[in-house]
Amino acid sequence: PDPDWLRDQIRHVLKDFPGLTVAFTQPIQMRVDEMLTGVRGDLAIKVFGDDSAAINTAARQIRATVAGIDGAAEVYVPAPEGQRYLVFDIDRLAAGRLGLSVASVADVLRAQLEGMRVGTVYRGDQRQPLMIRASHDRAVSAEQLSATLITLEDGRRIPLSSVVSAQEIDGPVVISRDQGSRLVPVIANVTGRDLVGFVEEAQAAVATLDLPVGVYLEWGGEFENQQRASARLLAVVPLTLALVFLILFVTLGSVPQALLVLGMIPLALVGGVFALALTGEYLSVPASVGFIALLGIAVMNGVVLITHFNHLVIRGNPIDRVVREGSLRRLRPVLTTASITAVGLVPLTFASGPGAEVQRPLAIVVIGGVITSTLLTLVVLPVLYRWLHIRSAS
Repeated sequence: PDPDWLRDQIRHVLKDFPGLTVAFTQPIQMRVDEMLTGVRGDLAIKVFGDDSAAINTAARQIRATVAGIDGAAEVYVPAPEGQRYLVFDIDRLAAGRLGLSVASVADVLRAQLEGMRVGTVYRGDQRQPLMIRASHDRAVSAEQLSATLITLEDGRRIPLSSVVSAQEIDGPVVISRDQGSRLVPVIANVTGRDLVGFVEEAQAAVATLDLPVGVYLEWGGEFENQQRASARLLAVVPLTLALVFLILFVTLGSVPQALLVLGMIPLALVGGVFALALTGEYLSVPASVGFIALLGIAVMNGVVLITHFNHLVIRGNPIDRVVREGSLRRLRPVLTTASITAVGLVPLTFASGPGAEVQRPLAIVVIGGVITSTLLTLVVLPVLYRWLHIRSAS
């Protein structure tokens, strides 16, 4: 079945279970997200601070705000509190009146809870610690520990409650840290819209909150990976265009003709944009890679046409005959290249298994861009070549 449909059905079944937090991921994706960003989700708002109560309060405020944004799914805070702890307070004055030291009382408590090492048993070459501890067949509670009898130096036995007050309190389940700072993450998945737009809306909404003093935020998760990849693309694409222009100049021997071929790139990008809009996909990293692939296809088609045009010009043909015959002779190679590329990617547009979120946007962009690039290149490029030739001749 379709993964999105399956996730919706699971959400529908589990939404009535109180206190249940649901998150959807895949084994490899989960481990990669955890290694790269420390969390498992599309968006992670890391709430940092020194005061546990303050960052927990801020995390709850942010969770409520983000959950109300369109497209938010499985917004949750990994239970920062809720663990039961036993807290013991030793009355030093009472212990001193009875001839007990704080260390001796602590030893009694340690023996009851975790055991106390009193010696070592040697068995050949093996050494085993000799431990004294309470039986594990009963549950440990504040009342039971308070009723434990301890023996004084004069032989009297008194309950532990005479010198120790015990109580159960709620405490943190886990204390997470990043770069040495305590944090509580607010994790959200996004469905039905693009991740970047969701994060921008979430950042604007969270900025209006009155967060406790000393609390600061960092935005990460899958969004962080996308931002990092987008930044790299912004650096790689201009460099790629510069190298392509250099290769075109060496191949064609003309700066205007090299710029003319590069001018076909927007014709390919238009088709990719319209294809994304028609299919409801979003501009993501895979889609950006698809646009880069379109760059190569558009440039290749342009080079095929212009090199043949130049060949016909060298043979002394008039410019009108050059663009007409050159377009007709190169129609079949250009269409063959475009059709093979488009048809080969059609199965990826219907992909629904693992990796479909990467394959589908890339295939949609390339198919849409190939269609417009091929059609417009065969029409626009000959006209511009004729205009450029007439202008350079005059």
